[in-house]
Amino acid sequence: MTTLLILLPIAAALVIWILPLNPISAGSLAVLAALVEVGVWVELVVGFDFDRTGLQYEQQRTWFSDLNVSYHVGVYGFSVWLIGLTVVVVAAAIAYAFWSGRERVRAYMGLMLLLDGAVVGVFSAQDLLLFYAFFEAMLIPLYVLIGVWGGPGRLGATLKFVIYTMAGSLLMLASIVVYGLSQGTFDLVDIGNSGSTWIFLGFTAAFAIKAPLFPLHGWLRDAYTESSPEVAAVLSGVVSKAAAYGFLRIAIAKFPGPTSDLRWLFLTLAAVGLVYGSLLAFRAADIRGVIAYSSLAQMGLITLGLFATNDLGFDGSVLQMVNHGLISASLFLLAGMIERRALTGELGRLGGMARGRPLLATVLMTTGIIALAVPFSSAFAGEFLILAGVFRQGWGWAIVGAIAIVLAAMYMLRLISAVLHQDVGPAVSESALDLRPAELGIVVPLVACLLALSAWPAGITQHSFAGDHPKQQVSEAFR
Repeated sequence: MTTLLILLPIAAALVIWILPLNPISAGSLAVLAALVEVGVWVELVVGFDFDRTGLQYEQQRTWFSDLNVSYHVGVYGFSVWLIGLTVVVVAAAIAYAFWSGRERVRAYMGLMLLLDGAVVGVFSAQDLLLFYAFFEAMLIPLYVLIGVWGGPGRLGATLKFVIYTMAGSLLMLASIVVYGLSQGTFDLVDIGNSGSTWIFLGFTAAFAIKAPLFPLHGWLRDAYTESSPEVAAVLSGVVSKAAAYGFLRIAIAKFPGPTSDLRWLFLTLAAVGLVYGSLLAFRAADIRGVIAYSSLAQMGLITLGLFATNDLGFDGSVLQMVNHGLISASLFLLAGMIERRALTGELGRLGGMARGRPLLATVLMTTGIIALAVPFSSAFAGEFLILAGVFRQGWGWAIVGAIAIVLAAMYMLRLISAVLHQDVGPAVSESALDLRPAELGIVVPLVACLLALSAWPAGITQHSFAGDHPKQQVSEAFR
């Protein structure tokens, strides 16, 4: 089942690339493959035993016997939800790309499907070298998708993205080699814990770049604003969660000593990024800028929960990973729909789009209200758990988090007001249509997932770690 989730989109990508399909056929096949991937994930969830610890749907085959390297995949409770987030968001992104009529459809759809398989591989790999292979494979289609199909500043955005991510990748590769050789195995289940601060920093630097965390976010704005809306949705909603997964599965679980010694550093960087990202989002002049910098803030909040290293923090972080993935993906796709109508995303040129467009107003308002973390929303549940968890490490961290949540309300309300209310902007034409049925079919399922989580956040918080003690499973390195 796990291997099928990895290989299905990759196989579909190869078929699209090899067969001489016309654009309609290529796009249809890509959408079909993405939907089948969602169906396979649903089957995995139905058969998963959330009351049992350890790996499930495990598969292992020897790769390099001399180094004890193997093709070893499997899923834990928390990775089930991250894989689900991936397949749902990528399906919506592929459907939006097909509806938008991207040029060179075969190449584009193949790269999106390859990205899908690589990200699922990251969340299911249980061997360090296999994890690294998928981590790098995930970046290759992103380079091309941003560099070829991006906006006017795509070359500069791609260059920054490459420089930052390659630096992180080299650090992680060095850490993997030293760690694996010193332990005599690269298997994440069997490998022992390490007390090496330098190896720990190599891993965390790579994950901090990919998240990104302050101050390693220099690539973020250009990559999110220059890429197409659906690529930005996947980059912000899914790819950034690979970094949070790495923090949890590798850095915190396998390096308990350095995690404890350097907790203050990561809590500080996360807190600064949370406030700094919120302020930049409030000052951003365009829709995508608001969403991009809000992602910086939200990844800081998730990191706060992870490095609180307690039950509440772990539960809240996993829930917030899924929340933020769905929210940011929905907002980026909505930003693309707005830009198609107004030909700009500048907030100063928008306004009054709620008039005569009730569907757009309803979907954007619903997503924005959930992002505000109002009571009874899934975002409220996730943020409350994180703040409660980090409070146990010091009340100052919780105060910083609470202040940033107020700032989040400010930038989200500003975005909603600038787009939907105020006077009709110069870029908004009276002839601009409301959301079309195809657009609703793309974004409404994402919002529906958020509403379902708002009604039952325990669906994730009580089904990510077996039992009521996530910290115990993390401290046992998920054995």
